[in-house]
Amino acid sequence: MPDSAPNPAPRRPRQPLLLAALGLFAIGLLAIVAIFVVPLVSDAEPALWLYLLAMAATPLGLLLAIAFALWSGRRAR
Repeated sequence: MPDSAPNPAPRRPRQPLLLAALGLFAIGLLAIVAIFVVPLVSDAEPALWLYLLAMAATPLGLLLAIAFALWSGRRAR
């Protein structure tokens, strides 16, 4: 009796560069939101590390996402 089950779709390999880009960008956006929320819920100013995290993680995540898009693009024939 032949196999009647269709061949499963090939799994795409995990893309660690994309996951890193999305993670860094999300962390940067959360830091930006925290910078605005901290003064609203307390009388304290946001910590310096929030500013540094927002300035580093957000653009780095964006650059990694652009690099991933360029590397994963299809070749022109």
